[in-house]
Amino acid sequence: MIDTSDVVVTERVPHDTRLYNHDLAPTTAAQRTWGTYNYIALWFSMSMEVTTYMLASSLIAGGMNWYEAVGTILLGNLIVLIPMLLNAHAGAKYGIPFPVFVRASFGVRGANIPAVLRAVVACGWFGIQSWIGGQSIAAMVNVLWPSTLALHWVVGVCFMGFWLLNMYVVWRGVESIRFLQSFSAPFLLAMSLMLLAYMTHKAGGFGPMLAAPSRFATTGAFLHFFFPMLTAMVGYWATLSLNIPDFTRYAKSQDSQIFGQAFGLPVAMTLYSFIGIACTSASTVVFGEPIWSPITLLGRFHEPLIAFVALVSILTATLNVNIGANVVSPSNDFSNLAPKYISFRTGGLITGVLGLAMMPWKLMATFGNYIFGWLVGYSGLLGPVAGIMVADYFLLRRRYLEVAELYKRNGLYEYDKGFNSKAIVALVVGVFCALIGLKVPALRFLYDYAWFVGFFLSGGVYIALMQSAPTHIGEKKAYPGG
Repeated sequence: MIDTSDVVVTERVPHDTRLYNHDLAPTTAAQRTWGTYNYIALWFSMSMEVTTYMLASSLIAGGMNWYEAVGTILLGNLIVLIPMLLNAHAGAKYGIPFPVFVRASFGVRGANIPAVLRAVVACGWFGIQSWIGGQSIAAMVNVLWPSTLALHWVVGVCFMGFWLLNMYVVWRGVESIRFLQSFSAPFLLAMSLMLLAYMTHKAGGFGPMLAAPSRFATTGAFLHFFFPMLTAMVGYWATLSLNIPDFTRYAKSQDSQIFGQAFGLPVAMTLYSFIGIACTSASTVVFGEPIWSPITLLGRFHEPLIAFVALVSILTATLNVNIGANVVSPSNDFSNLAPKYISFRTGGLITGVLGLAMMPWKLMATFGNYIFGWLVGYSGLLGPVAGIMVADYFLLRRRYLEVAELYKRNGLYEYDKGFNSKAIVALVVGVFCALIGLKVPALRFLYDYAWFVGFFLSGGVYIALMQSAPTHIGEKKAYPGG
């Protein structure tokens, strides 16, 4: 059971300049301003965006009925909430971000390996969200000036404009994120419910809209689709389950982040996913085919005012999640590579550039690319990291860290020249087994369960390997490792 009372506030720690800067330092008492509402608002604002809608609608497009889809989404989010809360604990207790926290298990230099893995995935997400935001702006332009429909360069210009808007918010810093999410969460909820009401009216009510049966003829056929989709549901927030300390380090208390997240994540994801499911089902009734993209769906109607207001809400939601989920973490991760030279702002700029380089328009070309290529694939990279982090902090260290040692060379977390080879071996084993199914058809089931395979296998291997290291386990002792 998670301890909800212990919070350690460190105003300043002795440090090595190669491992420390202002952005990576433990948060002070004055910086701990996030209460329960802020974490609820964080999850509502990050959940209510286009990729969540597409995640849910892809279940309908793949053959599920509405209650099978809602159940799959709820189960996936309850599963990912567990590592989310476990990894969040250290951030709230010690005020440290993810790349510093992971030094305890991977070493003060080895931490760059999981940090870069997480950062690269975040860059991909940043590109995807920027592409969606650009498409939303282009759709608004088309609504206002229909003559622009034939101008293909409009999407590119809008894409770059939205990218620059994201960079501006990054430059303003993390407090601008809290402000943006606090006022936008109620607005996004209201707009989403309005869209649901509108589509319900167009479809002739909830009855016709949700009447579509499951298209799976047998239980086996359903399970063959269900398990990869469950992995995708978990993989959707596998990124945040690692770097959630980047947010909980600002918590007023453990209770604030635990209750805020335990309510916000499953409720927000299930609610907004249902809206995506219902609207996609309604598109089948109205247009004769399931339309998985809300931007495409809105383009089918010739009512400029409604389309414009809906697209404004999409744009606001996309900006929220892009900054909150896809910039904060990689900015810290890149900063961790060279804290003396790379600040949070510089890390954010690096994230933006790499996001463009990953060609998000290809990742979002079809729902198959999005689900089976992107979500399931990267879950096989991040599940092993999460397993090692949870095993190290809860099973080996019993939730105790020497914070000052995380910022030192040749200290408790130095291992072998800054690298914990045992953690690296466990990571490689987990990633290999999770992804081998891509190349070996007979082992495809391992890829379908990629996050689960990586999480449990890497965590187990790590515990087994670390048993041979000298230990001093206890509430008041750090685990020095090899």
